[in-house]
Amino acid sequence: MKKITVAKGDGIGPEIMDATLQILQAAGAQLDIEEIEIGEKVYLKGNSAGIEPEAWESLRRTKVFLKAPITTPQGGGFKSLNVTTRKVLGLFANVRPCVSYHPFVQTKHPVMDVVIIRENEEDLYAGIEHRQTDEVYQCLKLISRPGTEKIIRYAFEYAKAYRRKKVTCFTKDNIMKMTDGLFHKVFDEVGAEYPEIEQEHWIVDIGAAKLADTPEMFDVIVMPNLYGDILSDVAAQITGSVGLAGSANIGDGFAMFEAIHGSAPRIAGTNKANPSGLLLGAIQMLVHIGQTEVAEKIQNAWLKTLEDGVHTYDIYKEGVSRESRGTKEFAEAVIERLGEKPALLKPVKYASSIANFNIKVTEQKPAKKELKGVDVFLHAANISPNILAGMIQVASMGEELQLLMITNRGTKVWPNGFPETFCTDHWRCRFKKNEGKDTIPYDKVLTLMNKLHEAGHQIIKTENLYYFDGEPGFTAAQGQ
Repeated sequence: MKKITVAKGDGIGPEIMDATLQILQAAGAQLDIEEIEIGEKVYLKGNSAGIEPEAWESLRRTKVFLKAPITTPQGGGFKSLNVTTRKVLGLFANVRPCVSYHPFVQTKHPVMDVVIIRENEEDLYAGIEHRQTDEVYQCLKLISRPGTEKIIRYAFEYAKAYRRKKVTCFTKDNIMKMTDGLFHKVFDEVGAEYPEIEQEHWIVDIGAAKLADTPEMFDVIVMPNLYGDILSDVAAQITGSVGLAGSANIGDGFAMFEAIHGSAPRIAGTNKANPSGLLLGAIQMLVHIGQTEVAEKIQNAWLKTLEDGVHTYDIYKEGVSRESRGTKEFAEAVIERLGEKPALLKPVKYASSIANFNIKVTEQKPAKKELKGVDVFLHAANISPNILAGMIQVASMGEELQLLMITNRGTKVWPNGFPETFCTDHWRCRFKKNEGKDTIPYDKVLTLMNKLHEAGHQIIKTENLYYFDGEPGFTAAQGQ
């Protein structure tokens, strides 16, 4: 008997969770359930996280969370419970199988069978945002080497365990050369340890186009957080319905399983919702906790139900479907078929040893870190780059750190900028020492900042310019 934590959520959540648990119980799943309350009711009690402190204690006890969709109230101050749970519990890997069930579920891609593995903790989902000027807001994109290595190694281990032939990486490293560049570099490094698995890299824009047009080109795709979030929904939808997709969130010792769709409050209480997404998430949970025979029994019965044309309203189609059933009745149809296998759709078979992977992180030797300059970000409205540069040069006269360039939204506007370039009130001013290779003492940066401040310049933030083992830890500007 395995202890798990269950949350029925909001909207259609209670209906599809009841249906899912009914199927799991009928199939013989050995589960000891602790139920917690999360979501809208908790938010409206004044808890901005959407989960009570005692609920975390249940999760610490069970380490396995089966979660129905929740509703996050509109307005500021309410944090995403999904993001919070993933990050607090270290659920670094999001796993979303996206499979077509042709001809029983309508799709333009009848042979699609793609697993999207998404980094789950960092990237833009770090949620570090600031308003910096009247016109400009900032969101920090954070990509770490350990976080990247974990998710990429997980993708290769998953492919190996599930006998997948290829792992593809999507990034935008032609533009974000350091953050996405690191993701691509680590993909190549880790991939070298798995020569038996085919591997490739795509720029995310053309990769997304190919995924939408020709998904049979892909097998396992690994991506940073934002791309993975967007494209896993796209992939699920083109299989036939987002309502058919389950999701696993895997960490070191903790795991959360869910449907990828929302709480759909408009159809709550109508007995119309399709429980399949949550059911497939629960099947991933059963595999994770080692109850693979039960997982196979349920998934094969579910496939047989689809094959028999017993469908919920969202995938019902005249000429393909035989009957439309509600949430409860669909669950009953799956239960009736427990022990059966599909005839045309491929039956599932899970190995007993695929639940948990040993995800190591390579220890990095500390690099030699040398300070070579500083980017100072200023708020200045209604001013030309040339005038701003002149004012800064006067203010910083006599300093070792000299103004090298000014950018606006990443594009160089001084020296030799283009008058056509549109500028906001947000300026990056790069200062470096013109001569010599010595490390700059940080007090030189402080002196420079103090002079700029005394001259009336509004400093928003600074970014130190470091070299790591002789390599620059910063990029050039667009147009530099």
